[in-house]
Amino acid sequence: MTTLATEIAGRTFDNCLMNAAGVRCQSIADLNKLIDSTAGAYVTKSATPVKRAGNPSPRMHTLPKGSINSMGLPNEGLDYYLDFVLQDQANRPGTTNFLSVAGTSLEDNLSMLHQIQDSAYTGFVELNLSCPNVPGHPQVGYDFDRVKTVLTAVFDFYTKPLGVKLPPYFDLVHFDQIADILNQFPLTFVNSINSIGNGLVIDPHAEKVVIKPKGGFGGIGGAFVKPTALANVRGLALRLKPEIAIVGTGGILNGQDVFEHILCGASMVQIGTQFGYEGTQIFDRISQELTAIMAAKGYTSINDFKGKLKTFDD
Repeated sequence: MTTLATEIAGRTFDNCLMNAAGVRCQSIADLNKLIDSTAGAYVTKSATPVKRAGNPSPRMHTLPKGSINSMGLPNEGLDYYLDFVLQDQANRPGTTNFLSVAGTSLEDNLSMLHQIQDSAYTGFVELNLSCPNVPGHPQVGYDFDRVKTVLTAVFDFYTKPLGVKLPPYFDLVHFDQIADILNQFPLTFVNSINSIGNGLVIDPHAEKVVIKPKGGFGGIGGAFVKPTALANVRGLALRLKPEIAIVGTGGILNGQDVFEHILCGASMVQIGTQFGYEGTQIFDRISQELTAIMAAKGYTSINDFKGKLKTFDD
């Protein structure tokens, strides 16, 4: 019997697939659809302390193999999402979901995490250190000293399961450097990757950029980013201590893409751009495709192949 169940920090999920923060998870209606789907969990839209409208439109553009966006963290504010996950926790005891937070300053993040720490919420929190689409605010994930400062301040008081969402890294020494920092803290997971920041797409007929914010610069997602996402999952899986699970995100179109993320070391896989295009039915389709791949290879669980990518040196 083939199972897609997975485990992070001793908590079991029936399916290793879930949504990525930012897509179809902003409203209660969106989140209830995820609850009713076959996804193993959901993550809420990355929250700021108060409701945020985000960047002006057009701020997202569809591409043949993905998308470019500069959304600017539109969300309903932390209270909205914390109230939702607390109600869900009461209605479905024993389940674990992910509450995402993305303050635009250290003070914002600490304030939100204090509020979550003081609440009855027992699920996972995803601290987003990679927000490439907020004008005037650099990605914390690219400033390694800043990452250490943030995590030191967070774990001075925060005791619940917490992970971080990271930007993509493009140099092997950067994998070494960020892993050395992350391994110093009691993180539950890392989510890799967020979109590839500050790409540029042009409409050649209009001779114009396709999105308005930041002069047309925006995050790239979709099939374009899969090689970078796989490299980051693999690079971190080889360097992080075993108790830090990897959540793989980026370039998921089908079951083979998920298989490759897990082969690189992911315990769970989030789907963003393509989930936006297909809706919750995507979890049924990709679950069936992944199950078929596993059955053909004689695998009955994802642990049979997780992190077992071969190289020519093996």
